[in-house]
Amino acid sequence: MNSISPDIRTLTVKKATPEALADYGQVLGYNADIDPMPIDFYGGTVKVRRVVDFVSDEQTELPLVTVQRRPYEVRWMERHFKHTQTFIPLAGAPFVVVMAPPNEAEVADLDRVEAFLFDGSAGFTMKLGTWHEFPFAVQDDTNLIVVLRKEATDGLIRDNVIQDEAQSPDLDKKDLLARSNVVFQFEV
Repeated sequence: MNSISPDIRTLTVKKATPEALADYGQVLGYNADIDPMPIDFYGGTVKVRRVVDFVSDEQTELPLVTVQRRPYEVRWMERHFKHTQTFIPLAGAPFVVVMAPPNEAEVADLDRVEAFLFDGSAGFTMKLGTWHEFPFAVQDDTNLIVVLRKEATDGLIRDNVIQDEAQSPDLDKKDLLARSNVVFQFEV
């Protein structure tokens, strides 16, 4: 690791709106602009809308993750190549996600990293390759359903982490401090 003091970059947390998130993915929640599908069962009492474009080419899982508050610092960012990871808050819990747009580079574009506050009323589905850090809880015991490929989850298991980074065919987790001497921070 670099012996020079890290470059601490402060992010302004933005409200997670469909417009603000357009470079990263889609809000998973009610959208009146999307017409219901023509499904006629139940006398019209059930309306089905496809509000996000979820992609997964293999075994997909929905783990429940309980997140505690931790320092609002981003040292790692990861991306997925084979699925569009989704975060769904339970019980209306707010959370923050730090992201950078997909790219072809070895690491995220550090000049395009942004932080977004989700109010807990909707989830979020990221585009393939969106760089992100795992969501930050605003309050302890925040429960999230995470929709992702099993291969990505398995890539994060301790035995697959080498020098603070994780790599699998569907996971690319990079240590920004070790690679670029950069850490991001934010306040909520």
